[in-house]
Amino acid sequence: MKLRFFGETRMHMAPSALALRQARSHLLEHGDFPPGAIDERVARSWRRSLAAGLLPTGRLADPGHSSGSNLRHALACNHDLLAHSKPVMEYLFDQVRHSHSMVILADQRATLMHTLGDVDFLNKAERVALACGSSWQEQHRGTNAIGTALAEASSVEIHGAEHFLERNGFLTCAAAPIMAATGELMGVIDISGDQRSRHPHTLGLVSMAARMIENRLVIASCRRHIRLHLHASPEGIGSVAEGIIALAEDGWIVGANRKGLDLLQLTSADLGATPLHRCLDVRFDDLLLRHKRRPGQPVQVHLHDGTSLFVQVHAEQQALTSASPAPCPIPAPDDALARLDTGDMRWHAATDKVRRITGKTIPLLIHGESGVGKELFARAVHDSGPRRDGPFVAINCAALPENLIEAELFGYTPGAFTGARREGCIGRLREAHGGTLFLDEIGDMPLPMQTRLLRVLQERQVCPLGGGRPVDVDFSLISATNCNLREEAGKGDFRSDLYYRINGLTVNLPALRERSDFQAMTERLLSDLNPDRSIHLAPDLLARLSRHPWPGNLRQYASVLRTASAMLDPHEDCIDWQHLSDDLYEELTALPKQVSLTIVHNTPQNLQELSRSAIRDALECSRGNISEAARRLGISRQTLYRKLNT
Repeated sequence: MKLRFFGETRMHMAPSALALRQARSHLLEHGDFPPGAIDERVARSWRRSLAAGLLPTGRLADPGHSSGSNLRHALACNHDLLAHSKPVMEYLFDQVRHSHSMVILADQRATLMHTLGDVDFLNKAERVALACGSSWQEQHRGTNAIGTALAEASSVEIHGAEHFLERNGFLTCAAAPIMAATGELMGVIDISGDQRSRHPHTLGLVSMAARMIENRLVIASCRRHIRLHLHASPEGIGSVAEGIIALAEDGWIVGANRKGLDLLQLTSADLGATPLHRCLDVRFDDLLLRHKRRPGQPVQVHLHDGTSLFVQVHAEQQALTSASPAPCPIPAPDDALARLDTGDMRWHAATDKVRRITGKTIPLLIHGESGVGKELFARAVHDSGPRRDGPFVAINCAALPENLIEAELFGYTPGAFTGARREGCIGRLREAHGGTLFLDEIGDMPLPMQTRLLRVLQERQVCPLGGGRPVDVDFSLISATNCNLREEAGKGDFRSDLYYRINGLTVNLPALRERSDFQAMTERLLSDLNPDRSIHLAPDLLARLSRHPWPGNLRQYASVLRTASAMLDPHEDCIDWQHLSDDLYEELTALPKQVSLTIVHNTPQNLQELSRSAIRDALECSRGNISEAARRLGISRQTLYRKLNT
C-alpha cells in the first residue's frame, strides 16, 4: 500500500530489520544491492554514504557539532526562515507532543538550528548529536531524513535500520524540504522520534508544515509584488493547499510556491522567464481591473489546456499603482546601467535593485560566473551614481602576487621595505577616496589581507606599511566573486565578519546561456565593436550562437564577435559562418550527443564515472542549460549542482 502526501510517495511499510541488515551486508561485500531489496531512495543514500567513507559501525570522522561561530552564522543567514518556521514548529509539536519525538529545523547545509521536543526523548537525541549546531549532512551522518531530504530535494521518511549508521537505528525520522519563492532550497523541517512510536501520518504532517512555512515565506518576500492565490475551487483559496504566484508589474511570474508552479504546470526554472498570459487565458490588466472593481472576489480562469482555476488577487496599494498605467509616465533612466540593460529579466532586476542603493552607504556584492560582465556592471553602477566624477579603482584580488598585495592595497612609507619606491606609495585604497573601490574575485584574497581590509572598512582609515599616521578614506565599495562566499565562510576559508561587511546587497548576474536578450545584446556588442559601421549577424548563425553554452560568457562572446568583425571585407556588413575561427565553426556544427536513458548495469567501481558521464552528456545536449539538463536526468537543479561540485 502506498500513501501520497502533497505529491510525495512512500511505502507504508519499511522492509524488516533483517532484510535491511542483509541488504547492507550485500552492499558492503559486493558493492550493490539485490534488485528491489530496499527503497530506491534509501539505496541511493546508502551508496552516497559509503562513497563518503562511512561504515555502518565505524566511528564518525567529525565530532558532530559545528563551532559556535558557524552556528551563529547559520542563524544570522536564515533569519527569515527561522522567523516564519518557529510558529509552525510550535503548532506541529502540539500535534506530536508526548510521542517520544522532537521537531527540528535545519538549514540548507543540514545544520540544526532550532528544536522542540519531549524531554525524555531529547536526552536520547543528544547522545547522537541530534541537537542545535550539529551537521546532519549525509557525508557526516549517513542516511537520515534531514540529510537525505536535502540530497534528494524531496520529502523522505527514514525508519529504524534504514539509517546507514547503526547507532541511529533507534530513530524514525520524516523530513520535508522548504523552498523559497525563487525555487531555491532553504532548509528542512523534520520530526524525529523513537522508532517504536512511529506513526504512518508523520510524513504527511511535516510535508504540510513545510507548505505552511513556504506560503508564509512567499507572502513575506513578495509583499511588493502583486500576488495571485490559486486553487481548483474558490473555497481552497486561503488554505494550506493554495497556490501562490508573485508577479512583476509587467505581468511576468517572478516567484511562486510549489503548489502554484504545479497548478500552472511550470517549474522553478520558468520563474522570471514566463509571462502570465502564457499560462492563463486572461490578460494581466484584465485581472487587475476586475480586482479593482470587486476586491477579494475570486475569478474563474482557465489554463490553455482548458483546466479551470479560481484566482484571487492580493496586492498592496503601491504594487497596484506601479502596475497601473500612470497618467504622466516618468522617463526611464538614461544612465550607464540602462545602456547595459538589453531586456533580460534577471539583469533588469539586478539594475533595478542597485539603483535603490546608489548614493547610500550600502556595499554591493556582485555574484556571477567568470566572464558575465561583473566589472562592466560595477563600472556602470559607479558611472550611474553620485560619485561618478570620482575615481573608479578596480583591483583583481586573484591577480595580485600574495607578497605584493598588502603594499598594493594599503600603500607604504618611504623605505618601508627593500625595493620600495623612494617616495613611497599611497596604495589603491587611498586612490579610491571620493569614488568607488571595486574588489574583483574577493574570494581569492588571502586571509591576513581580509583581516586588514575588514579593519579599514570598519574604521574608514588606512595605515600604510612602515608606520605613519592613519589616513581617512571615503569610498563606495563594490565586490565581486564567482564563488559562494557564504559557503566559503562556513568552511572557514573566508572571514564571516568580512562577508557580512561587504554583503549589504547581493545581485546575481545571469550567465550568457541563461539570458533571454541574446539578439539585443548581440546588436549592442556589435555596435560597440564597430562604432563606424552597421554590422549584423546572419539569421541562422545568430540562432545557432544563441544555443551555444558559452563557458566564457560575455567575455568569450565579445572576443568571437571582435574577431569575426575583423574578418569582414570593407564592403561586407553581415557576419556569416565563413567569418568564424575554425575551432568555433567545428563546435557549432558538431551534432550534440543524445542522453541515453538506458539503465546500464556496471560494476560498482564505475558507478561514479557513469554518473559523471550522464551529467556531461545531459549538459552538452542541453547546451549548458542547468535546468534543462536536470529535467533530462530526472533530478532537481539542486541535486545537479551538488553533483557538479563533488
